[in-house]
Amino acid sequence: MTARWVVDEVAPARDLSITWQPISLYFKNQPSEGSSRHDRMFFTHRLLRVMESIRAAEGDDAVFDFYWECGRRIHHDKSLDFSAAEAVASAGFDSVHAEAFDDEKWDAEIRTRMDAGLALTGDEVGTPIIAFDDRSGVRQGYFGPVITKVPPHEDSLAMWDALMAMMNIEGFWELKRTRTENPDFGERP
Repeated sequence: MTARWVVDEVAPARDLSITWQPISLYFKNQPSEGSSRHDRMFFTHRLLRVMESIRAAEGDDAVFDFYWECGRRIHHDKSLDFSAAEAVASAGFDSVHAEAFDDEKWDAEIRTRMDAGLALTGDEVGTPIIAFDDRSGVRQGYFGPVITKVPPHEDSLAMWDALMAMMNIEGFWELKRTRTENPDFGERP
């Protein structure tokens, strides 16, 4: 939902340039094999390998198309029953990238990029992480915002502007409340 909020509402109005980075919940949470979370996290981790293969060949801007295609399948279609080859083809990339799904050589790049994000926030977070330079030019990062639906346009911009303001306040660390509703993904993009 945060990705949709940034892409659909904030980026066009605030002239943002976005670089999508991986965070592997498989690496971060280390679910034990056989646990209810293992297969899902390992599957999405392997999709990150494909994403990094696409980045290496096509550049940062290409990553979003694959990310969005996987998001549609996982969140809108509520399916993990698809192959990397299907997602790669639907996103319009060369089928060779699907081979990265089972190639552990991409894990080092995932870990390096993930660790860079966690270095900005600390390890006690998950996804999403938003990072940018504050008004002093120092790279800052936050976990969140975690949202269950994309706010209307004016509210979306107000929330972004508030996040930007908080990023510039020395000593501000956390804002949280318990979530009481599941995400509403809306129409399939």
